[in-house]
Amino acid sequence: MAELISVIVATYNREDALGAVLRSLARQTDGRFEVVVADDGSRPATAALIEGWGMRMPVPLKHIWHEDRGFRLAEIRNRAILASAGTYCIFLDGDCIARPDFVAAHRILAEPGYFVTGNRVLLSRALSERVLSYGLEPELWGLWRFLPRRWGGEINRVAPLIGLPLGPLRKRGGQRWMGARGSNMAFFREDLERVDGFDAAFTGWGREDSDLFVRLIRGGVRRKDGRFATGVLHLWHPERERSRLADNQGKLDLVLHGDRVRASHGLSALDLERTDRHREAR
Repeated sequence: MAELISVIVATYNREDALGAVLRSLARQTDGRFEVVVADDGSRPATAALIEGWGMRMPVPLKHIWHEDRGFRLAEIRNRAILASAGTYCIFLDGDCIARPDFVAAHRILAEPGYFVTGNRVLLSRALSERVLSYGLEPELWGLWRFLPRRWGGEINRVAPLIGLPLGPLRKRGGQRWMGARGSNMAFFREDLERVDGFDAAFTGWGREDSDLFVRLIRGGVRRKDGRFATGVLHLWHPERERSRLADNQGKLDLVLHGDRVRASHGLSALDLERTDRHREAR
């Protein structure tokens, strides 16, 4: 796939981690991409950080922000999709550091009719704090630097850092949505548009990614395994507040027991909102 890729990075008030992620994206071996920061209402310090990186980033960098009205990850991702220019969208959490071949690996795996889900290595709190405090660059570390940290309990595993040419095995379980991680995933833009993107009815932490996976698979798009190719380094953070999880699980259950493919409040709702604002301005 030779077209432009949009790497959409979700963030909220985590300037230290976002800086490390942007640094890692500035080092990609594949330069045919843009970065779109999907900012779920962060304070001005995040905007200042992104502005500073805009002068150093070797690829285009956009900042998409909406007002802080609670956890609205699905909606801000949709806003970022609408602002993006790529035909293929990679979604990365703003605390997941990408190794230099991350975009290149996703480009190789991109295939019409499939979306890709990758995996991650979890860094301990102590290691994450050292990375951020001392400006360490784990995206450049070789496997030999990670092995002693695995033995010392500072990371949970090393397998995602090993590259394996799995070939057709990547398509096993193509209709299985469970177990897929939303922190590292990629889709063709036309597939996202077909299902109307993420469903902004999901607010608060949890299940918005599963909802998208279910609707895509129902719409004929299959899952492709990005393990042993696209692994990222996930910085530690406190557990998210999960008071809306039960409600979101209920919404997902309704989707699972129905036949709906399109989001109930997706990309088209934002397009309509934008059109209404334009008419009012006129």
